[in-house]
Amino acid sequence: MLNALSPGLCLDLNDALDELEADFPDIRAIILTGNGRGFCSGADLSGQIAASNGEAPKQAYNPRALIPPLAPRMRRVSQPIIAAVNGVAVGAGFSLSLASDIRIASDQARFASIFVKRALVPDTGSSESMVDLVGLGIASEMAFTGRLFDAQWALEKGLVNSVVSHERLMDEAMALANEIAGNPPLTVRSAKQLLNRRFWLEDSLAHEHDANAPSMPSEDRVEALRAFVEKRPAVYKGR
Repeated sequence: MLNALSPGLCLDLNDALDELEADFPDIRAIILTGNGRGFCSGADLSGQIAASNGEAPKQAYNPRALIPPLAPRMRRVSQPIIAAVNGVAVGAGFSLSLASDIRIASDQARFASIFVKRALVPDTGSSESMVDLVGLGIASEMAFTGRLFDAQWALEKGLVNSVVSHERLMDEAMALANEIAGNPPLTVRSAKQLLNRRFWLEDSLAHEHDANAPSMPSEDRVEALRAFVEKRPAVYKGR
């Protein structure tokens, strides 16, 4: 299971954040992880692939309406969020890991700003979060190549706080959450707001949306989706 961001999963995550924030200060830290072998594979592309083939999708789903707002929502929730990255985190899944306050990676974790392989720019706030964490050069390498990077590379570049054995991941995340929860909750909430004051991400979402506009109706965008579902290299023509 790679936890693609379907409409239901997006709504469930929003609801969970609402419920957790409503329980502040009884709940003082949040751990976000993936069910199964992956953290999150990004947007559920099935509807877009059907549309690119001229088919009517089973369910109207605009991932750009549901997914990007998750990042600023995570930045604004009262409790610190620890991403326990248990496997692949790519596309919008990678972006959600960056929207978390702290990232602990399993040694089996993998990261990719894979958007370019779908004829998209980095979104869900990652155009800002990547540069903030690792600088323009590394962010550009990730954004321009869409390459998959391992956990040790992510640690060396500053994308994650630590890497632990897969078996220890949740224990380490829980220990950190308990350490945070032992501090004054109002102060921790204020510290999160202070540290994030420049990075609420709404402006980034608007810029990302505008940057995607030239590619959305292009032949290359259709080719990217078809190549993905057909599991073949894409052939781009720049139109």
